Amino acid sequence: MNIVSTNPYDGIEVAKIKALNLEEIENKIENAQQTFLSWRNTTFAERSQHLNNVAKELRKNAHEYAEMMTKEMGKPISQAIAEVEKCAWVCEYYAENAPSQLAPKEIKTDASKSYVRYEPIGVVLAVMPWNYPFWQVFRFIAPALMAGNIGVLKHASNVMQSAENIQKVFERAGLPKGCFQNMAVGSERIENIVRDSRIKAITLTGSKPAGAAVASTAASEIKKSVLELGGSNALVVFDDCNFEETVQTCVQARFQNTGQSCIAGKRLIIHESIENKFLEAFAKAVTELKSGDPMEEDTYIGVMAREDLAEELEDQLNKSIAEGAKVLIGGHRQKAYFEPTIVTGVTPEMTIFKEETFGPVIGVTTFKSDEEALNLVNQSDFGLGVSIFTESQERMETLIPQFEDGAVFVNDMVKSNPNLPFGGTKISGYGRELSIDGIQEFVNKKTVYIK
Repeated sequence: MNIVSTNPYDGIEVAKIKALNLEEIENKIENAQQTFLSWRNTTFAERSQHLNNVAKELRKNAHEYAEMMTKEMGKPISQAIAEVEKCAWVCEYYAENAPSQLAPKEIKTDASKSYVRYEPIGVVLAVMPWNYPFWQVFRFIAPALMAGNIGVLKHASNVMQSAENIQKVFERAGLPKGCFQNMAVGSERIENIVRDSRIKAITLTGSKPAGAAVASTAASEIKKSVLELGGSNALVVFDDCNFEETVQTCVQARFQNTGQSCIAGKRLIIHESIENKFLEAFAKAVTELKSGDPMEEDTYIGVMAREDLAEELEDQLNKSIAEGAKVLIGGHRQKAYFEPTIVTGVTPEMTIFKEETFGPVIGVTTFKSDEEALNLVNQSDFGLGVSIFTESQERMETLIPQFEDGAVFVNDMVKSNPNLPFGGTKISGYGRELSIDGIQEFVNKKTVYIK
């Protein structure tokens, strides 16, 4: 069986990769296990050198890797290049910081000496999505390798050549071949791979059904899992916001990566006193975003990753219109291209408010008071992040503890940063990636007590 990726912009086949058979899967997992037995004994200095070499390789051939991302899932090329560069950043971050993040931690007790050691656990399986084909993988594998673990990847089928390219990055950088391996397999193989005794933990970024299935299997085997699932982040605009900056930030928060991001601002919640003024400026800025060939440097809105995904978004929009929402601008689809769309009059009962809209559509809801805004944000089943736009320090300090999300960003869009832990609450998942919290997810925190 072959796994085929197709360019969503022109429909041309990009890559055809032969799916692994059972023997090949076994060989890859065993190779990972054997590599772990030696890799865990390397020093932090050795691992740091390897990760810095990976960063250099990413920067050296950024355009090559970015082009394949663009061909496979339609990401505008300038954004694809930025994604590769961000991957270099996370490698350099952990190369520098992992030694202190995983240094033994002394704890005073009645013992002569007591402390906690942070030790690697083995082979970690990553199940990753197509929307950020490189970044999602590197924010897992950089800390995993620095902790002394080994990574195997089951990537989304429509970006399998990008997955092969990630393996190529590590090979070109000179790491042992078993440190990171792409496993070209379909979803039907995941359960057995999770159950393999050599797989010690699983990290998944994706949908709620995929996360629930993998987490259930992992739990039945008593294996650690980290889930980063969907989001329906709110952009809460108060009447005292920095108006022009807020407009531009909200445009970027919703429409970068053609709106295909778990942390995109999908619900625009505006104070009713500035609704008309804000929407006029917001709509003008959105209409000025250039749509077109994602290979062109100035394209901001490309196509969605697959035509069926655009059809699903269209269905959500049509349901919301039937429920009483109004299209302010956009609303049209042509194959995998979806026009940037703003929908007004959205209430919490509507599809576009309750469900995650994974594409360039944003629903607008208004509020009268801070309490109402808070309730609208927390009313969602998702809990990945929220952005609030206000100049009031008192409001910030009052609201931040009351949001139920995993992240609150004030006067900026929610984004993942190597320095900060990243993850959600409710059906947006559990566990954390990045920062010290991320690297400590997949280690044995070993207590040592010496009397």
